[in-house]
This record gives sequence, structure tokens and C-alpha cells, in this order.
Amino acid sequence: MFNKDQISILKEAVEKENAKTQESLQKRPERKAEFTTGSGSPVKRYYTPADIEDMDYMNDLGLPGQFPYTRGVQNTMYRGKFWTMRMYAGFATAQESNQRYKYLVEQGSSGLSVAFDLPTQIGYDSDHSLSEGEVGKVGVAIDSLADMEILFDGIPLDKVSTSMTINAPASVLLAMYIAVAEKQGVPSDKLRGTIQNDILKEYIARGTYIFPTEPSMRLITDIFEFCSKDVPLWNTISISGYHIREAGSTAAQEVGFTLADGIAYVEAAIKAGLDVDTFAPRLSFFFNAHNDLLEEVSKYRAARRLWAKIMKERFGAKNPKSMALKFHTQTGGSTLTAQQPDNNIVRVAVQTLAAVLGGTQSLHTNSKDEALALPTEASVRVALRTQQIIANESGVTDVVDPLAGSYYIEAKTKEIEDQAMEYIKKIDEIGGAPKAIDMGYIQQEIMDASYDYQKKVETGEIIVVGMNKYQIEEEAPKGLLRVDPSVGEMQKANLVKLRAERDNARVDAALAALRTACEGTENVMPFILEAVRSYGTLGEICGVMREVFGEYQQSVNL
Repeated sequence: MFNKDQISILKEAVEKENAKTQESLQKRPERKAEFTTGSGSPVKRYYTPADIEDMDYMNDLGLPGQFPYTRGVQNTMYRGKFWTMRMYAGFATAQESNQRYKYLVEQGSSGLSVAFDLPTQIGYDSDHSLSEGEVGKVGVAIDSLADMEILFDGIPLDKVSTSMTINAPASVLLAMYIAVAEKQGVPSDKLRGTIQNDILKEYIARGTYIFPTEPSMRLITDIFEFCSKDVPLWNTISISGYHIREAGSTAAQEVGFTLADGIAYVEAAIKAGLDVDTFAPRLSFFFNAHNDLLEEVSKYRAARRLWAKIMKERFGAKNPKSMALKFHTQTGGSTLTAQQPDNNIVRVAVQTLAAVLGGTQSLHTNSKDEALALPTEASVRVALRTQQIIANESGVTDVVDPLAGSYYIEAKTKEIEDQAMEYIKKIDEIGGAPKAIDMGYIQQEIMDASYDYQKKVETGEIIVVGMNKYQIEEEAPKGLLRVDPSVGEMQKANLVKLRAERDNARVDAALAALRTACEGTENVMPFILEAVRSYGTLGEICGVMREVFGEYQQSVNL
């Protein structure tokens, strides 16, 4: 690093240069009066060692695979193994989604990621009145273990890693996955994957919640405890900033609010009697990748460093794995445009590069047509190829944290870390993330940031290529994927058949035992697992919990 005398000389030189630049700007002005990142943070003309003069290399950066993990959670990163190319897919029936999964595996996808339809996400069977018109539309319909068996037919669960984007009914879908593995002869201690299981961000930004805060947190900590003993390789939660960013947050808000949620989960687990080093190594995170490549790289590095400090200093974690923030990334759905959808291929490539340069552990790349419909087989192949090209052809995977030491990257990493920490402190003052959510603080901050961004797009201050500039006359897109409306009727017929053929006495007994467990203090996971094994449906199991726990009501006036 530079010494104080060198920094002082440098600052004088910068002042002189700035004075000269101001003179030249009179003749040749810059493109705009103020430059900012995609999140609206100011960007200086250039950065020097003076911008990172307080940085302590070993304490702030360290080495890859070592505290504070700024430079990555593994010491060799992609030199040893590429990230998991986990393509997110699911639509219509379990049979159709199973075919898409097999196609993705054939094309080189190294992990599966299940998208569930809205009824499944909020714990309703396909024949519920509220499911009408939504079955299989934005994901696959899963009503019972029978559907889950079809979904993973021919896919060996001891050889793949599976992520499931499911939150309120995460305990039920995890139980179904365990039960399918049992039928394949795969013990639960061999299963690898992740359930999202992040209910706090549902209250903040997404809305697929069922139960009130307290029982929801109980379900999450029950999963932590159960998996620590029975499914030790499973990531029990994916604490999600993705949807916070999709709702319009800035990069710093994405980090701050996500880690604040993480703090709440850790506190809840410790309060439930769990040792931090028992469950914390299986915590994982989920971040967005937007278009401002350098800001996004800095965001991931800031999140890793801040979480490492929080776990070590706030919670007294001793296990290095408890401090290492592992994360999945998905490219930004909200950045895709329906106009000139081929442009989305380029956006996704930039975002993929940001995630890789930032050190992600797994990645889903959106397809070019997702602003219009579920992706076709051809477009999802291009999205997967984008990852494979960057992995194998770009050269950026040969060096760990290749942008480290950039004055701009290090200054921006520190800036995002500091801003995120200010949000965490504010949420602590309020009383923690659940209280801040109930008050509407987090939601309001996101809405303000979203409104500011949208104003800039509408005035042309922010350019979105093909949408508010460089428009062309376009024909209506052709060949989009459409879900057959008959899917809902097929699922209803399957449920009638299931209920007629299963052992209903066993189902009733399992649901009664689950009710008793919910009313008491026992871990509910074994009871959910038995209900699943008996072919109790998702709606029946969630229905019992609805009756005992009640339903969450949004009570804040935003």
C-alpha cells in the first residue's frame, strides 16, 4: 500500500489535474453532468489509491478462502471447479417439466432448479377455487408425492443438486423430495440441494406467504434442526436479495435488507436452542445480477465481507464455514425487455460475467423471451450456453477474484458495505427485520428507490436500449411457449384418482398427528414427512397448518 506521504502527494496531483480538467470541460463537456451507477450512486471520473487509503489488506481483503472472504469462499474458486450451472425451470405438469430437466442435463446443466406454480407456492391444491386459471402457468403444479415422483422420474437424486424456489410451504416440498429419494433408495444424508425457505422477503417483496411471522419462523428453525441431523448436506435456506432487487431496491439495499433478514433467521435459531455452528454452515444466499457490471461485482464482495464480520463478531461463530457467505445468482428478470428481445441475450451475458467475476457458487441465466412468456427450449439453450462460454472461453475463470486491487472496485466494495451496514443498524434500532417489515420501513425504502429509478427511465436520464431509445418497428413475436389450459383439468382429475386409491385412514391419522404437533412444540418435520408419505396433498397439509397457525395479514399502511 502507499504510505501517507505518497497519498498526500497523490491528492495534490489529483487536485491540480481536476482544475485543468474543469478548464477543458468548458470546450469539450462530458456526456452528462453527473455519472452514477445503476443504483444511482455517484461515480467519479477515475479512482486512485487515495480512494482506498484506509484499506487494510489482510483485514479487508485477505486471501481467497480466508476470512473475511472478500475474495471468495474457496481458495482456488473456478480453477478447481466451475460454479453450478443451475437452470431454473418448471411449467405445466410434472411430466412436461421432467422432460425439460432431462434436456437441460443433456445440454450440460450441472444442477436443477424447480419453479413451482402459484397455487403450489401458496399451499393450495390444483382443485382449490383460488387455483383456477393459475395451474401450471408460472411453474410446475405439485399437489402430492405422486407429482413429485413423476417430476424426478429417471433423475438420480444422489447424483444431482436440486434447488427449489419455495417458501411458505418449503417444509412440505422438502419432505416430498426426501420421500422421492427414499423410493429411489437414496438416503437423506446423501441429498444435496437448497430450499429457498425465506419467508421474510415474501412479506417484503414477493407476496407468496401463508402463515404469520412467528409460526413461519418456527417452521424455518424446525427445518434447520431436522436437516442438521437428517439431511446434513442440504442448504436449509437461501436468504434472498433477488426479489428485493426485482422490487426496485438499490445494490446497497439488496445487501443490507438481505443480511438483516439473515440476522433474524440466525437469532431465531439461536433462540430455539440451536448452536450457531450447527446450522450456520448450511445457510446460503441468493442475489440478483443487474447490468452495472462493476457495481454488481463490488456488491457480491461487500456482502461476503459484511456477513463474515457479522457471524464472527455478532454471533461468535467459530467454524469458518459459518462465516463464509455462499450464494446463488440469477440474472435480472426486471432488466429484460419485451421490446427487441434479442437484446436480452447481451444483457444476460453482462450479468453472467458480473456474477462470475463476483464469485458466485451457482448461477441461473434468464432466457431472452422471459419478458414475454416462459422460455422455449431454444432460448433456454442459449441462456445455458452463455454460462458455458464464459466458463470455458473468456479466461476470467482462470484467476481468483481478478478485479481485486482495482481502485474503483475496492472503493465501491467499501461504499456498498458501509451503506448496507447503515441499513442494518437502522433495522436493529427498529427491533429487527420482522418488526421493520411490519412497520413498512423496508418496503417504503424499496418503493422510494424504485420510483426514483422509474422517473429516470421515463425522462431518458437512464437509457434502456430498445425501450426508451433505439426503438424499431417490430412484428409480434412468434413461437412463444404457451401452457395448455387443460393442465388444470388434468391435475384435478389426478387428485380425484389419488384420493380414491390412497389409504385415507393413514392420511387422516397423519394429518391429526401433524395438527397435534403444530399445536405443541415438537419439531413438525417428521409429522409433515409422514403426511407426505401417506400421499396427503399439499393443500391438505397446509390446510391443517392454516387452521392452527392462521394466515398472515398485511397490516401496514404504506
